[in-house]
Amino acid sequence: MSTINPKLLLRRMFDAATAAADPSLCVSNFLPSAPKGRTVVLGAGKASASMAWAVEKHWKSPISGLVITRYGYAKDCESIEIVEASHPLPDEAGLNAAKRTLEIAQSLGSDDLCIMLMSGGASSLLTLPPNGMTLADKQAINEALLCSGATITEMNCVRKHLSAIKGGRLAEAIHPARIVNLLISDVTGDAPEIIGSGPTMPDPKTFEDARKIITKYDMSLPNVATNIIREGLNETPKPGSVAFSNSETHVIAKPQASLEAAEKIAAACGLKTLILGSNLEGEARDIGVEHAQLALSIKEGTGIIETPAVILSGGELTVTVKGKGRGGPNAEYILAMAIELAGTQNIYAIACDTDGIDGSENNAGAQLTPDSINRAHQIGLDPRALLQCNDSYSFFQPLDDLIMSGPTYTNVNDFRALMVLS
Repeated sequence: MSTINPKLLLRRMFDAATAAADPSLCVSNFLPSAPKGRTVVLGAGKASASMAWAVEKHWKSPISGLVITRYGYAKDCESIEIVEASHPLPDEAGLNAAKRTLEIAQSLGSDDLCIMLMSGGASSLLTLPPNGMTLADKQAINEALLCSGATITEMNCVRKHLSAIKGGRLAEAIHPARIVNLLISDVTGDAPEIIGSGPTMPDPKTFEDARKIITKYDMSLPNVATNIIREGLNETPKPGSVAFSNSETHVIAKPQASLEAAEKIAAACGLKTLILGSNLEGEARDIGVEHAQLALSIKEGTGIIETPAVILSGGELTVTVKGKGRGGPNAEYILAMAIELAGTQNIYAIACDTDGIDGSENNAGAQLTPDSINRAHQIGLDPRALLQCNDSYSFFQPLDDLIMSGPTYTNVNDFRALMVLS
């Protein structure tokens, strides 16, 4: 271990995790045969443009389509149109592209094939309000959801019931054409109906479920949204609906596989490894404290694994926003961990979103070194005050401890690695 740089090794593990979910490696294995009629590709998400590029590379027949991705995440495609739009708050570009997506879907016939490409981020990018709701309403809804502390499953339940395209409604428009769903999972449990709010998947949840979530988190939504949820009209299509009678679904990349790719890197360097799971949820700062305590027990020789060790985990942590600072759940997790560890030697960590964006900032996440807290104090930073106002970005930026990966063109949710050396 004396020859290993912990910071570089943690970054190598993150890079291995994202590489394992590269669409160019996993799309081709799930492509169907060409139909009698047209082949149209539709999709949305941070990985969707890269997925579309992979489809084009391997498809040997005529093809067309429209895919919506985040600004900066486009890929050069010849036959499939790539539209960039805003994430996490929707914008006019996403709205217009969603309208066109629905129009294309409605044009398909029984001899046609729709290859649906979905990944994380699609819920914001594929935005089409129901009648009576405006784009401004959708923006307010998304902001309320993102600040609420709700899990991605809960947020997407609400989104489905406030949309004209999500929660299986796009499948209704595509029917009777054949649908082949190719999904990259960014959700706990890899449930297809949750990924991107499931526009072509049956929705087992109801308006009543959405009402309970809004009440649970005391969300303040626009009046039009509150009325739609209360009235409960035009329910999303459920399992067994004819809309899904000619469809198949493949989850082509999962968070667990990315953790296992990182595990191989760690094991090859002589570290004992433990995967806590790919589906962790909870408040980022609380999980950060829990993992810090786990690291301390390992360092003291009373933990569940011996040093030198790496603890890996995935899933999606959340932040209940109470302050006006900058930073996403990964950086907040690391900041809470840093405060709890208080400069304990030989403990390092990294936490990043595999899509390259932590929340709505330009960093993928942040890293922790044993001297992080001491370096912060030397330049006058107050870690606890910054955590209190959800300003983890302002803690790590002057320390040069933000992880800036740029677009990764995939999205299998959070990646966390905690290294404890002897």
